[in-house]
Amino acid sequence: MNKKICSVLSVIALMTLVSCAKTADNDGDRSFDGITLRLMAYNSESSRATYLKYLEDSLPGVEIIYEFVSLDNFSNVLNAQLLAGQGPDIIEVGGDAKLLAKAGYLWNITNQQFVEKYTESGIAAFTVNGNVYATPMQSWFEGIFYNKKIFRENDVTIPKTFDQFIQLHKDLNAKGIKPQTMGARSWEPMMKQSIGIVNNEFYAKAAGRDFDEKFDNGEAKLAEAWLPSVSEWYRMIEENCLTPDMLGLSHEQALDEFASGKAAMWECGPWDVNAIMEKNPDFELGMFPIPGLTEGVGWLVGGPGSGLAVNKASHNAIPALKVLDMTATPEAQAALIKDNAGSSFLIGADADLGGIYADCAEALRLGYVYAPWVSAWTAGNPIVEGYGKALQEVLAGTKTVEQALKDADVINDTMRFAFEN
Repeated sequence: MNKKICSVLSVIALMTLVSCAKTADNDGDRSFDGITLRLMAYNSESSRATYLKYLEDSLPGVEIIYEFVSLDNFSNVLNAQLLAGQGPDIIEVGGDAKLLAKAGYLWNITNQQFVEKYTESGIAAFTVNGNVYATPMQSWFEGIFYNKKIFRENDVTIPKTFDQFIQLHKDLNAKGIKPQTMGARSWEPMMKQSIGIVNNEFYAKAAGRDFDEKFDNGEAKLAEAWLPSVSEWYRMIEENCLTPDMLGLSHEQALDEFASGKAAMWECGPWDVNAIMEKNPDFELGMFPIPGLTEGVGWLVGGPGSGLAVNKASHNAIPALKVLDMTATPEAQAALIKDNAGSSFLIGADADLGGIYADCAEALRLGYVYAPWVSAWTAGNPIVEGYGKALQEVLAGTKTVEQALKDADVINDTMRFAFEN
């Protein structure tokens, strides 16, 4: 979008929002009888069930239509609607938040009082040039789910090094047990698992500390900085821990395979715990961090979770802002965490994650949780989507990891050039 157009749109958006905010302040807690709000999200409705019930009880007269669109297609669906001047009233945003804000599609909510209720680290992922465009839901993290019963009955233990992780696959295979399932029809799981190794071997080291800022500015390349770490992860493919047939499995099929006890491990996060337990109420579920090359605590992939933003084209800005206001309460945060474990960025809020994540407790305590595309990169979602799809080609044997990283570098350069011009 042309810079001058973006500037004009930003001014108009700011003026309108100030007007809306004043109206909302004057109206106080008035009823919004007959209002229907569309909330488009890429997390399933089941992972928000308690939170949605809380909103229903707290905002009588407001009907919230929850529109779930899988992450694989979320950007395409959302962008098509936004380009047409339409779209949902409230948008679940993640690694695309800064792009959407720069393109002028989101309300600037910097001066809303509820923004001040969140920690700076929770707001940072949704901040552009000092302005805030979304507020965080709970944090997210992802590691390796494992079947405790299978581990116990086969006398295998949680791996503390990457070599042990690979050997674990071989040991389970030798016992006739499928070690790991993966819904690699989606570009996400390999992308995240490989970044787990990058977290251990790059971001945990001094060399990684200022990399993301340089990368975001076009001064550093993934194909150079990440290549040693991703090459180590590629051993998962070389040693048949991940196999090409996984490209035919959907997320749902992998979930079913794991929940039914047909695989010992599954790369995923807390949002699917309810689905696992519904399929198998007696399942003994645990999660461990992705291990690094040397023995240690390991790292999870994650960070600030998705946030809620208000569509600038919404005709229901005031009630939409009220939803964000209601979300900035301990009750709403507890409701979010009940269905999708994580920590809260609301100041003073606490979360008990429970026994499933006992093996991740030390990593969480130490802050060994990172996802650069949501925490630091402007064009985060397009970059990791391109990288993840390239890794599917790596698994298929038609591309190298270096080529996959170069694909991601090209996307970063292309997106940055588009906004600079």
